[in-house]
Amino acid sequence: MSFDFDAVIDRRNTDSLKWGRYRDKDAIPMWVADMDFQAPAPILEALHRRVEHGIFGYATPPRELVQAVVARMEEMYRWKIEPSWIVWLPGVVPALNVVCRAFGEDGDEVATFTPIYPPFLSAPGPSRKTLMTIPLRREAGMYTFDVERFEREISARTRILLLCNPHNPVGRRYEAEEIRRIAEICVARDIVLCSDEVHCDLILDGKPHIPAATLSPEVSARTITLMAPSKTFNIPGLNCAFAIIQNKESRTRFHKAREGFVPSTNALGYAACLAAFRDCEPWRVALIDYLRGNKDLVLKSVNEEIPGLSMDDVQATYLAWIDARELGVPNPACFFEDSGVAVSNGEDFLGEGFIRLNFGCPRKTLIDALDRIRRAVLTLRNR
Repeated sequence: MSFDFDAVIDRRNTDSLKWGRYRDKDAIPMWVADMDFQAPAPILEALHRRVEHGIFGYATPPRELVQAVVARMEEMYRWKIEPSWIVWLPGVVPALNVVCRAFGEDGDEVATFTPIYPPFLSAPGPSRKTLMTIPLRREAGMYTFDVERFEREISARTRILLLCNPHNPVGRRYEAEEIRRIAEICVARDIVLCSDEVHCDLILDGKPHIPAATLSPEVSARTITLMAPSKTFNIPGLNCAFAIIQNKESRTRFHKAREGFVPSTNALGYAACLAAFRDCEPWRVALIDYLRGNKDLVLKSVNEEIPGLSMDDVQATYLAWIDARELGVPNPACFFEDSGVAVSNGEDFLGEGFIRLNFGCPRKTLIDALDRIRRAVLTLRNR
């Protein structure tokens, strides 16, 4: 079975957040994390069937969808979950905010490792929590947790750890032992571990993803796992995600914190999620292969062909975390936007001097963007 990931679909005059920002500018958008691939055919067919029904009242998750999630966790991660553990949500970002509301008191601390996806940084504030950031440590050409610093800097008021695995933006697929060391500290210090695993089905290095909650019963009892079909199957605009919460007391607190604050999932999101998990595995496997090719192209271009830029290998996600500090420009993101490629500003992730580039696009688009970046850097160097 073949899938056409090379097809270039014009998104400029649609409702696209990614492309609409640059509607009137010659810039290739490679910033926000959605891909430029059409969703798999089974999802489109499921949406058509749901629309043809014609009634869009308040929706509940179909029993088949719940069963599909339970089966998927066991098949892909050897994780046996109960249907009652699943809490449906309109997105992972609202869930981060719910967790910050649900646990701890005003003034308590929420820890996270940086650089990190910006909603991790903004979630504690509205719940009157204090953000604590611990920089990742770079070892042997990759980022990892600074376990010693984490253990040293957390306090009796640290109530929550917001973890990202696979990590956005650095592209790490953390090994079991890395996660275990952090998780065991959370257990010992009575810290709720909220693990955003939304990129878990986008592993590029062929190794297994390890959900934090599978490490031990003690860790599972402290963990809230966040997942969604949105990134993998390119359907973030359909607003469907879920939390997996084994601990009944934590689940009750989570439900209470979301009441009147976070809306339910919409009917089309449920339909798309079911089709994705039930019918789209061949498409996902082909996507991974295509993204690997894109990743290799970015890695070679950045590390071998563009002076002043460097990056680590990307084990997971479709996001490249690129070090642009050697360019000596005050704002690399603005520099590249002015050169025709719109990337995310590393400063927003607490990674000053870096940029994040989304390579989830047709190869022709990626080659064009890398050519623009190369020309801009060489022009800068020749001034």
